[in-house]
This record gives sequence, C-alpha cells and structure tokens, in this order.
Amino acid sequence: MRDERILKNVSDQLRKNNLTVATAESCTGGLLAHLLTNISGSSEYFERGVITYSNKSKMELLGIPQETIKEYGAVSKQTAKAMAIEIKEQANVDIGISTTGIAGPTGGTKEKPVGLAYIGIATSKKTEVKRFLFSKDRLQNKEKTCYKALEFLLETITKW
Repeated sequence: MRDERILKNVSDQLRKNNLTVATAESCTGGLLAHLLTNISGSSEYFERGVITYSNKSKMELLGIPQETIKEYGAVSKQTAKAMAIEIKEQANVDIGISTTGIAGPTGGTKEKPVGLAYIGIATSKKTEVKRFLFSKDRLQNKEKTCYKALEFLLETITKW
C-alpha cells in the first residue's frame, strides 16, 4: 500500500505553496502525522498532530462539543468537520486535517460498519468532509484512511 510518490507530491506542493498543516487523528492513531513527517524537511510545513482517540480527548484537546458527539457520534461527518476546524484554529495553520472512523475488526454497527471513515479538511476558504467505507481489516483501514487523506490533501492544495 505504501506509495512514496504521493508523500513526495504532498510535501512538494505544501512547500511550493508555502502552506502549513496540522492533523487531528482518531482512527489512524497518529499514522497520518507519521507519514507526513517521513519526508526530510517536513518541519517546513508540518506544525503538529494530536491523537484524539477517545471522546473525552476530542472534547478536552479540540473542544468538540459533547452535544456533537452525543447527537452524531464520534464517527460522523459533523465530528470530522469540527476536528479539522479546531486543529486548524488551535495550531494556526493553513490546513487542518482530521480522521475519524471504525478501524475494526470490532466496534461496528449496522449504521456505522467496520471500515467506515471520515476525513475532514479545513482551510480559510472552506471545510470539506469525505466519507469512505473500507474493509474489515484494521491495519488496512488505518493505511487506506491515511492515503485517502493524503490524496484529499493534495487535491485541496492543487485547488489553492
């Protein structure tokens, strides 16, 4: 699954456009920040990453309202959007990116099955969230979510 080209493209585009990024991760557990910092010189564009795995940490570290989590769930478009906006604001960066989902193999429901992931990106121009449904394999779900997040980030940068 490893595709170093997308990492290089993202890195090159962030530098070229003089953009900064921060991550707020749940289901990916820091893997997205790890990938973004695998490129030498990433300190030019990567500000910080937070892992907000629990609902409590989403509320405490990002200020996600308890009502949002209660009404929509931690794995939802609304929570992914709020996470992306909050990390962008807190880190004072150009782009905030979030991941939330159900990596599996347990924890899924009929409404929210294993493999469900939401990726949010917040910029000064707009905030978007994409929904994905992957497999029942935990590690594949984490990796696929990260690579889709990188693709989404690259797409966002090229529209800058």
